[in-house]
Amino acid sequence: MNLIVRTFCCFFIISVTCLASFGSIQAATKPVVEINTSMGKIIVELDNRRAPQTVKNFLTYVKKKSYDGTIFHRVIKGFMIQGGGFGIDNIKKPTRRPVRNESNNGLENLTGTIAMARTTHVDSATRQFYINLNNNTESLDATFTELGYTVFGKVVIGLDIVFNIADVKTAPVRSLGKNAPIDQVVIYSISLIETTNKTEQKVK
Repeated sequence: MNLIVRTFCCFFIISVTCLASFGSIQAATKPVVEINTSMGKIIVELDNRRAPQTVKNFLTYVKKKSYDGTIFHRVIKGFMIQGGGFGIDNIKKPTRRPVRNESNNGLENLTGTIAMARTTHVDSATRQFYINLNNNTESLDATFTELGYTVFGKVVIGLDIVFNIADVKTAPVRSLGKNAPIDQVVIYSISLIETTNKTEQKVK
């Protein structure tokens, strides 16, 4: 009887350990992207568990190199920086089908988070994204009565670069709106990288 109990306990401990290890692996497999800009590199971890469709949509643009050579066309200090939708010629880039709004996923528009820009139609997000410069939960998050703007990740390295971009001087540009950087902030590329550890080594 004691042998059976000991065997069961060992099996239970091994099972729990394996599950814990699997959970750690799962937690470590969130996609990480590098946004290489004319002002420095920004590393972003994407939450594909809580915003699966949004992350899938974003990574489709990334893998097709659709963000390469675009700009941050809208910069509002104290609010957010927005980009990915216009080229260096200030012409709007083509888009894929809009992605379903996932703003009720529990992620908030906090400082350093990345979210999808959209029109007044809740399911209109395509390729443009923004990074929050402040805690914009009251104005951008979902409420009990209406959907907000979908957060799908957070900056893990390079938040100083984000705030440096926020400091650039802006002016109205007909095709871009009234908050366009006078000196373009170019997104040279956005690329998918494997892990945060490898990213940290790469940035150094």
